[in-house]
Amino acid sequence: MSRIRAAYYDPEGDRYGIPTYWWRGAPACYATRRQLRDRGLRPAGQPIAAQILWRGIGGTRVAYLYRLDLARPKRTATTRQRAAIDRALLARRTCPICRRVRPYYIPRSLGECLDCNEGR
Repeated sequence: MSRIRAAYYDPEGDRYGIPTYWWRGAPACYATRRQLRDRGLRPAGQPIAAQILWRGIGGTRVAYLYRLDLARPKRTATTRQRAAIDRALLARRTCPICRRVRPYYIPRSLGECLDCNEGR
């Protein structure tokens, strides 16, 4: 084990407060938020169970780990929620000046579509 890996190896949590592992050194019973999302799971309010530390640009980097056995399936939006999201996204593409639906979101800094802004 190299000195760098040994510096971040603390499975009991004596040095860092929670179990700490080096890059790619954590047991399979832990997963990051992104790994949970890829499996269709979510942390479900559980506390951080462990962490991974490694040297990166700007200093020591950290990735928090959650227990897989406490993770729950991701919640899915209802049909009404999806319809509300679709309406909100349509409203972001509709110009308030010319009332045309654009293929892009109306810039908030302009408050109107690019064609209406060019005319002024």
